[in-house]
Amino acid sequence: MSAERHFQRLMIPLVAGRRQECRDVLEEAMNEGLEVRQVYRSVIWPAMEHVAQMYREDRISLAAEHMAVRISRCLADQLQAKLQRGTENGKRMLLTCAEGEPEELGAQMCADLFEADGWDVYFVGGGVPDDEILELVGRLRPDILMIFGTQPAGVPGVRRLIDLIREVGSNPTMNIMISGGVFNRAEGLWKEVNADLFAPNAGEALKIAATAAPRKPEIRIPGAPKKRRRRRRPPLLAQLEA
Repeated sequence: MSAERHFQRLMIPLVAGRRQECRDVLEEAMNEGLEVRQVYRSVIWPAMEHVAQMYREDRISLAAEHMAVRISRCLADQLQAKLQRGTENGKRMLLTCAEGEPEELGAQMCADLFEADGWDVYFVGGGVPDDEILELVGRLRPDILMIFGTQPAGVPGVRRLIDLIREVGSNPTMNIMISGGVFNRAEGLWKEVNADLFAPNAGEALKIAATAAPRKPEIRIPGAPKKRRRRRRPPLLAQLEA
């Protein structure tokens, strides 16, 4: 049975809140030969995205969405222990996300999959102040800062955080990757917040991160005056701030 079929089978008990049936679907998937990473990426991840879409379209209630997200997180926790960690690749990631259970779930799954791919991952979750993120960027010096699951109201805050990190310049070769949330639904918005990389899901994030070159820092001549940048808001960002 394909991963797609298992995904379809999972959705019915997932939105109904039937926990044991969901566990049974995943157990059957692995018994039939699906690898843990494939279950993560091709069963639980699309189920999480579909639940979010159904809730946005008012096809399920808030209660159903909450139950589905919490069941998905339990399933991910169980699978995480079975993920085999690959050879360490010497790269480090700092991962933060928007506040909220769905966003924490997606970010947690990204953290698990990057760790399994050999990355050294620091996952701080949501609600962490910008100055503390900045301190971690300077202290841990990650290769990538990943910001996951931003909602529309949080986009200006993402732009402010990126501007702050670039202005301070404590880790100038670090790439900033955006994934999930409103950035998946608004084409090009990730560029408007001055991010370096964008991935719509964990699978693409792994591919892009594996081949991303270190960011080229801006070269400043000592004593030269700083260029004044016009603070014109890009079109999509301006709409979100309106």
